[in-house]
Amino acid sequence: MAMHVPESPPSTAGAAGYAAAGPVRPTPGIALTITDRRTTDLRDHQSTRQTGQRSEDGRRLEPKRLYRLLHGHAAGHGNDHAFACMITSLCTGGGALPDWLGLEPAAFACLLRYHFPRLDLGRLPVVGRSADLQRADEIIELVALMLRDKAGDSPSEVWMAHVVAAGCLASDHLWQDLGLWERPELTALMRRNFPALAARNVKDMKWKRFLYKQLCEAEGIYTCRVPSCEVCTDYHACFGPEN
Repeated sequence: MAMHVPESPPSTAGAAGYAAAGPVRPTPGIALTITDRRTTDLRDHQSTRQTGQRSEDGRRLEPKRLYRLLHGHAAGHGNDHAFACMITSLCTGGGALPDWLGLEPAAFACLLRYHFPRLDLGRLPVVGRSADLQRADEIIELVALMLRDKAGDSPSEVWMAHVVAAGCLASDHLWQDLGLWERPELTALMRRNFPALAARNVKDMKWKRFLYKQLCEAEGIYTCRVPSCEVCTDYHACFGPEN
């Protein structure tokens, strides 16, 4: 299920929505220890999550506050908002991505430095979700599919391909498994990072089904035998709302 966000989540076009009420400002040289009274110390929250108890002063890191923290450190790259949503969801129990967004810890550290300079989350993105190593070949194929059509504008596209592939292994709608807050954010990131691939989804098929359909067709496997999607009895399984 999608995570509950205390306020209406911002759209991709209006990502500043969370920060409008007073964003947490980056503290030069001090990333992890946040002393502003409006925020929660990340170390307190990490200890709280590991022990299952509240910190001594009863504070907990809320999704809105963590998003604002990430937003306040954002470097201004195209994928800042999408990764801020995913990291917020992962660290606060939402989405279905494995630890470190499904990346290697070193790759996650590079992602964090590129998109959110001077922010150190410590081991907050380690939530006890292990990657499914038995499906590693599936991940490799999905990543290769996306990277064949990457925009070539940013190193972030490689991280995004791996993260999206990790999300494909979960069982809900892809935007929810990634920890995004609405489906249009997934469509936007696919168009931004993998424009040629996204352009082939001309009928707005659900993204997870679309990606696997592309894999099958690349291997010459055509499992759907109906002459048109519009006459297929499973039409609504492939298209339509993803709420």
